[in-house]
Amino acid sequence: MELPDRAAPGVETLASAAADAACALADAAGPAGWNLAAAEDAADAIDTLAAALADIDPEAARLLAAIPAATKALLHHFGQEQEADAAGPATAARPSQLPKPRRRGLGPGWQGLTDVSAER
Repeated sequence: MELPDRAAPGVETLASAAADAACALADAAGPAGWNLAAAEDAADAIDTLAAALADIDPEAARLLAAIPAATKALLHHFGQEQEADAAGPATAARPSQLPKPRRRGLGPGWQGLTDVSAER
């Protein structure tokens, strides 16, 4: 599959910022700079980006289907408690049935704070 030359508005800029942030995080943390909370946040980011790329087409979904199971196994390796409802492997579900990771941040609709006293 060939992707179009132009991305949707803002997508290329956000993808570039995500790549820059990932590089900065890797440089800042190094092997000894992680704790469980930071690893969970990084795994959430990986899952979110993998889910977004998997939405492109069925082949992309097939190629990225193992990512959620891999990040979950990584967090378990780091000591995160397993949820009781996570008995079966994630690879048993079709990629379109995999749950999307929870969104973090304020989202694209956030308009900032307004100063009520300045409007009077």
